Amino acid sequence: MDVSGKVRRPGIQRLPTGSRVVDALEAAGGASPGVDMTGLNRARVLADGEQIVVGAPPGAGPPPPNAPARTPGPGPSGGPTAGPLSLNTATVEQLDALPGVGPVLAQHIVDYRTEHGGFRSVSDLRQVNGIGARRFADLRPMVQP
Repeated sequence: MDVSGKVRRPGIQRLPTGSRVVDALEAAGGASPGVDMTGLNRARVLADGEQIVVGAPPGAGPPPPNAPARTPGPGPSGGPTAGPLSLNTATVEQLDALPGVGPVLAQHIVDYRTEHGGFRSVSDLRQVNGIGARRFADLRPMVQP
């Protein structure tokens, strides 16, 4: 687990399987004083190799290794955002703004995330009702876990 951003001891933290974001924060010495952690789901179960960026807007972290080039997409205010949309933190409205995703499919994505404790990889998106091979291929470069 790579914990970066506004924490006391940024860097690689070794955590047991099943650890949550709160455990990674604790291992990194906690967030720096005054950091807004509103967009950080501290109860989410972590995936191996994941990076947690503390104090950055949702989706502002770097892409995972071997990720496709970042493509601008609509941000929360309708303006462009600087990278792939996080399946684990995106709102229904943000998901709805992706090409080929309407409000119903966006809600299915959020429901899957809630029921399964989040997305461990982008390929988990194939398990969502309404995501076929073609739609998955279109969405894959625009999202990250």
